[in-house]
Amino acid sequence: MAPTTSSAITLKINGQNYPLTVDHRTTLLDALRERLDLTGSKKGCDHGQCGACTVLIDGRREVSCLNLAVAAEGREITTVEGLARGDELHPVQQAFLDLDGYQCGYCTPGQICSAVAVIEEHTAGWPSAVTGDVRPEAGPPPLSAEEIRERMSGNLCRCSAYVSIVQAVSRAADTTAGQRRTEPAGTEPLGSGDTGRTADAEAAA
Repeated sequence: MAPTTSSAITLKINGQNYPLTVDHRTTLLDALRERLDLTGSKKGCDHGQCGACTVLIDGRREVSCLNLAVAAEGREITTVEGLARGDELHPVQQAFLDLDGYQCGYCTPGQICSAVAVIEEHTAGWPSAVTGDVRPEAGPPPLSAEEIRERMSGNLCRCSAYVSIVQAVSRAADTTAGQRRTEPAGTEPLGSGDTGRTADAEAAA
Protein backbone atom coordinates (compact mmCIF):
# COMPACT_ATOMS: atom_id res chain seq x y z
CA MET A 1 0.00 0.00 0.00
CA ALA A 2 1.33 3.39 -0.99
CA PRO A 3 1.96 5.74 1.94
CA THR A 4 -0.56 8.50 2.55
CA THR A 5 0.92 11.84 1.63
CA SER A 6 -2.03 14.15 2.31
CA SER A 7 -4.68 14.65 4.98
CA ALA A 8 -8.02 16.38 5.37
CA ILE A 9 -7.69 18.99 8.11
CA THR A 10 -9.59 21.95 9.49
CA LEU A 11 -7.71 25.11 10.34
CA LYS A 12 -9.25 27.67 12.70
CA ILE A 13 -8.10 31.05 11.46
CA ASN A 14 -9.34 34.38 12.78
CA GLY A 15 -12.24 32.59 14.45
CA GLN A 16 -13.42 30.77 11.32
CA ASN A 17 -12.97 27.11 10.36
CA TYR A 18 -11.42 26.27 7.00
CA PRO A 19 -11.54 22.62 5.84
CA LEU A 20 -8.63 21.70 3.59
CA THR A 21 -6.93 18.68 2.12
CA VAL A 22 -3.21 19.35 2.15
CA ASP A 23 0.01 17.58 1.36
CA HIS A 24 1.82 16.77 4.59
CA ARG A 25 4.73 18.92 3.45
CA THR A 26 2.61 22.06 2.98
CA THR A 27 3.66 24.85 5.30
CA LEU A 28 1.11 26.92 7.16
CA LEU A 29 2.33 29.95 5.19
CA ASP A 30 1.61 28.29 1.85
CA ALA A 31 -1.78 27.08 3.06
CA LEU A 32 -2.68 30.63 4.12
CA ARG A 33 -1.48 32.32 0.94
CA GLU A 34 -2.02 29.76 -1.80
CA ARG A 35 -5.07 27.87 -0.56
CA LEU A 36 -7.04 30.38 1.53
CA ASP A 37 -6.07 33.67 -0.14
CA LEU A 38 -5.00 35.14 3.22
CA THR A 39 -2.06 36.98 1.73
CA GLY A 40 -1.32 39.33 4.63
CA SER A 41 1.40 36.96 5.83
CA LYS A 42 4.34 37.52 3.49
CA LYS A 43 6.85 35.05 2.15
CA GLY A 44 10.27 36.54 2.72
CA CYS A 45 13.22 34.23 3.35
CA ASP A 46 11.18 31.00 3.71
CA HIS A 47 13.77 29.93 6.31
CA GLY A 48 12.34 31.46 9.50
CA GLN A 49 14.93 34.23 9.58
CA CYS A 50 13.13 37.43 8.52
CA GLY A 51 9.79 37.31 10.38
CA ALA A 52 7.69 38.52 7.42
CA CYS A 53 5.37 35.51 7.76
CA THR A 54 4.76 35.87 11.50
CA VAL A 55 1.30 34.90 12.75
CA LEU A 56 -0.15 34.23 16.19
CA ILE A 57 -0.74 30.58 17.11
CA ASP A 58 -2.58 30.09 20.39
CA GLY A 59 -1.66 33.69 21.17
CA ARG A 60 2.06 33.24 20.63
CA ARG A 61 3.99 34.53 17.65
CA GLU A 62 5.42 31.97 15.27
CA VAL A 63 6.86 32.05 11.77
CA SER A 64 4.36 30.29 9.56
CA CYS A 65 6.99 29.22 7.02
CA LEU A 66 8.43 26.76 9.55
CA ASN A 67 5.08 25.36 10.72
CA LEU A 68 3.40 22.56 8.82
CA ALA A 69 -0.29 23.11 8.10
CA VAL A 70 -1.21 19.66 9.42
CA ALA A 71 0.47 20.48 12.74
CA ALA A 72 -1.66 23.61 13.13
CA GLU A 73 -4.97 21.76 13.21
CA GLY A 74 -6.84 22.32 16.46
CA ARG A 75 -4.95 25.51 17.26
CA GLU A 76 -6.11 29.13 17.24
CA ILE A 77 -4.43 30.96 14.37
CA THR A 78 -4.59 34.73 14.05
CA THR A 79 -3.23 36.48 10.99
CA VAL A 80 -2.96 40.21 10.35
CA GLU A 81 -6.37 40.05 8.66
CA GLY A 82 -7.95 39.06 11.97
CA LEU A 83 -6.58 41.74 14.29
CA ALA A 84 -9.09 44.50 13.63
CA ARG A 85 -12.63 44.63 14.98
CA GLY A 86 -14.62 45.50 11.89
CA ASP A 87 -13.52 48.99 10.87
CA GLU A 88 -11.66 49.57 14.17
CA LEU A 89 -7.98 48.84 13.76
CA HIS A 90 -6.00 47.11 16.47
CA PRO A 91 -3.95 49.65 18.49
CA VAL A 92 -0.76 48.28 16.94
CA GLN A 93 -2.12 48.72 13.41
CA GLN A 94 -3.25 52.25 14.22
CA ALA A 95 0.10 53.17 15.74
CA PHE A 96 1.97 51.88 12.68
CA LEU A 97 -0.23 54.07 10.48
CA ASP A 98 0.03 57.15 12.69
CA LEU A 99 3.79 56.96 13.14
CA ASP A 100 4.81 55.69 9.70
CA GLY A 101 6.12 52.39 11.03
CA TYR A 102 6.68 51.10 7.52
CA GLN A 103 8.04 52.09 4.12
CA CYS A 104 7.46 49.47 1.40
CA GLY A 105 5.08 47.65 3.78
CA TYR A 106 6.19 44.12 2.89
CA CYS A 107 7.38 43.22 6.38
CA THR A 108 4.64 45.21 8.12
CA PRO A 109 2.07 42.41 8.69
CA GLY A 110 4.72 40.28 10.39
CA GLN A 111 5.97 43.28 12.37
CA ILE A 112 2.41 44.00 13.54
CA CYS A 113 1.71 40.40 14.58
CA SER A 114 5.00 40.27 16.48
CA ALA A 115 4.28 43.60 18.17
CA VAL A 116 0.88 42.35 19.36
CA ALA A 117 2.60 39.35 20.96
CA VAL A 118 5.44 41.50 22.36
CA ILE A 119 2.95 43.66 24.24
CA GLU A 120 1.18 40.59 25.65
CA GLU A 121 4.49 38.95 26.62
CA HIS A 122 5.68 42.12 28.34
CA THR A 123 2.38 42.52 30.22
CA ALA A 124 2.68 38.91 31.40
CA GLY A 125 6.11 39.71 32.85
CA TRP A 126 8.25 37.78 30.40
CA PRO A 127 11.86 39.01 30.50
CA SER A 128 14.03 39.57 27.45
CA ALA A 129 17.77 39.26 26.92
CA VAL A 130 18.23 42.89 28.01
CA THR A 131 15.98 42.78 31.09
CA GLY A 132 18.00 43.73 34.17
CA ASP A 133 15.93 42.09 36.90
CA VAL A 134 14.42 38.78 35.76
CA ARG A 135 12.93 37.77 39.11
CA PRO A 136 9.18 37.05 38.79
CA GLU A 137 8.43 39.32 41.75
CA ALA A 138 10.07 42.23 39.94
CA GLY A 139 7.16 42.37 37.49
CA PRO A 140 7.33 43.61 33.91
CA PRO A 141 10.37 45.81 33.19
CA PRO A 142 9.80 49.26 31.69
CA LEU A 143 9.09 48.81 27.99
CA SER A 144 12.03 50.94 26.92
CA ALA A 145 13.27 51.37 23.38
CA GLU A 146 16.03 48.89 24.18
CA GLU A 147 13.47 46.31 25.35
CA ILE A 148 11.34 46.83 22.24
CA ARG A 149 14.31 46.50 19.90
CA GLU A 150 15.40 43.26 21.56
CA ARG A 151 11.90 41.77 21.62
CA MET A 152 11.25 42.71 17.97
CA SER A 153 14.69 41.62 16.74
CA GLY A 154 13.31 38.58 14.92
CA ASN A 155 11.50 40.82 12.46
CA LEU A 156 13.69 42.43 9.82
CA CYS A 157 12.84 45.61 7.91
CA ARG A 158 14.97 45.99 4.80
CA CYS A 159 13.79 49.60 4.48
CA SER A 160 15.17 50.25 8.00
CA ALA A 161 12.04 51.86 9.44
CA TYR A 162 13.14 50.70 12.87
CA VAL A 163 12.94 54.06 14.65
CA SER A 164 9.27 54.46 13.73
CA ILE A 165 8.55 50.80 14.49
CA VAL A 166 9.90 51.20 18.03
CA GLN A 167 7.80 54.33 18.51
CA ALA A 168 4.69 52.56 17.18
CA VAL A 169 5.11 49.59 19.52
CA SER A 170 5.62 51.93 22.47
CA ARG A 171 2.47 53.92 21.68
CA ALA A 172 0.42 50.77 21.10
CA ALA A 173 1.59 49.36 24.43
CA ASP A 174 0.40 52.52 26.19
CA THR A 175 -2.94 52.39 24.36
CA THR A 176 -3.44 48.72 25.16
CA ALA A 177 -2.60 49.29 28.82
CA GLY A 178 -5.21 52.06 28.94
CA GLN A 179 -7.81 49.77 27.39
CA ARG A 180 -7.11 47.08 29.98
CA ARG A 181 -7.73 49.58 32.76
CA THR A 182 -11.09 50.65 31.33
CA GLU A 183 -12.48 47.36 29.97
CA PRO A 184 -14.78 45.32 32.24
CA ALA A 185 -13.47 42.08 33.71
CA GLY A 186 -13.56 39.18 31.29
CA THR A 187 -13.31 41.31 28.15
CA GLU A 188 -11.24 39.52 25.55
CA PRO A 189 -8.16 41.49 24.46
CA LEU A 190 -7.79 42.70 20.91
CA GLY A 191 -6.00 40.31 18.61
CA SER A 192 -7.25 37.13 20.29
CA GLY A 193 -9.00 35.76 17.22
CA ASP A 194 -12.65 36.73 17.74
CA THR A 195 -15.06 35.35 15.16
CA GLY A 196 -15.87 37.80 12.41
CA ARG A 197 -12.94 40.16 12.87
CA THR A 198 -11.49 40.84 9.44
CA ALA A 199 -9.34 43.54 7.87
CA ASP A 200 -7.80 43.91 4.45
CA ALA A 201 -4.11 43.05 4.64
CA GLU A 202 -3.06 46.23 2.91
CA ALA A 203 -5.21 48.34 5.21
CA ALA A 204 -3.57 46.57 8.13
CA ALA A 205 -0.19 47.64 6.80
